[in-house]
Amino acid sequence: MQRLWLVFSQAVTVCVAALFVVSTFRPEWLPAKGGGTPAAPPGVAVVQQVAPVATAARSDSYHDAVRKAMPAVVNIFTSKELRTPRHPLLNDPLFRRFFGDRFGEDAQRANSLGSGVVASAAGYVLTNHHVVEGADEIEVALADGKKLQAKIVGTDPDTDLAVLRVSADGLPAVTFGSSEALRVGDVVLAIGNPFGVGQTVTSGIVSALGRSGLGINTFENFIQTDAAINPGNSGGALVDSRGNLVGINTAIYSRSGGSMGIGFAIPVSTAKVVLEQIVRTGSVTRGWIGVELQEISPALAESFKLGGTEGAVIGGVLRNGPADKAGVKPGDVLLAIEGKAVADPQGVLNVMAGLTPGTNARLKLRRQGQDLELAVNVGRRPKPQARLAPE
Repeated sequence: MQRLWLVFSQAVTVCVAALFVVSTFRPEWLPAKGGGTPAAPPGVAVVQQVAPVATAARSDSYHDAVRKAMPAVVNIFTSKELRTPRHPLLNDPLFRRFFGDRFGEDAQRANSLGSGVVASAAGYVLTNHHVVEGADEIEVALADGKKLQAKIVGTDPDTDLAVLRVSADGLPAVTFGSSEALRVGDVVLAIGNPFGVGQTVTSGIVSALGRSGLGINTFENFIQTDAAINPGNSGGALVDSRGNLVGINTAIYSRSGGSMGIGFAIPVSTAKVVLEQIVRTGSVTRGWIGVELQEISPALAESFKLGGTEGAVIGGVLRNGPADKAGVKPGDVLLAIEGKAVADPQGVLNVMAGLTPGTNARLKLRRQGQDLELAVNVGRRPKPQARLAPE
């Protein structure tokens, strides 16, 4: 019995030693653990298959926002005929006898490009007035490359907006967001066709809100952004991080012609009002009371004993205009309209433009240190605006 046990122990020892040698120097000879794929013969490489990872939203990417908004952004190509005036000497028979008509009126075509946003599946396109101004031919190129002829439904030079119409149905329309919900520092994306290179996306943040006094438009309430906006981007979309339209790119501050990190967009709230009025009536109607406004400087504030520079001084009143009929006088300080405080002349214009002609509006004024309220029957803003004569 003892001899049998000795033989068994020696056999186990030899097996363990052999297993150690094989696992150390020839591990491929051993079967894979868990009954998996058998080891490949020596010299054959094994490529492991990796299961595909499902695509998910990434916090470091705005791909979903771009995919949502980009199909609604179009490229706009315009052309117009330019004619060189005919020289008066060409009417002289003697001159024409020697030189003929080769110095006659010369017609050439000027081409330009911009961007636009499909605002409705029915074919309405929002863009800038300056993109299509004077154009006699307008072509819209969709994101999928399809090209369509467009006609101008109406324009609004005061806000630099225009509405076009193409003959197509079921177009990919943009989703309107809220420009009032924007905050300084929010991420925004600019989509357009800069320099004609093709549809392009740039990113940045909202640098400022309510920019005015820039001398770009009559009515200014711009979103300022550092997202790169270049020539050709005009009329394109400014969208938020979810792909919703918050503005129409319209202008840049530049000394070189390219982006310097200061771009301006018209808020979507303004664009929607203009779009709805043009689609409904072909033009934009704004309120007007017939006054000339002046900014309140610290010196004027001290002279009028206002205690601040908020509001606007009425420097002139149009004779027989709405304000004149209501009893408004030059030198009055306009503080509020329909309960809305106004900070400066631009604020007065913006609030007054939103009033409906034919309705009455309450004006809060300060005259010789006393506050008073007057009711003014709002008129329709003339085009061009009537000159104001101070009384």
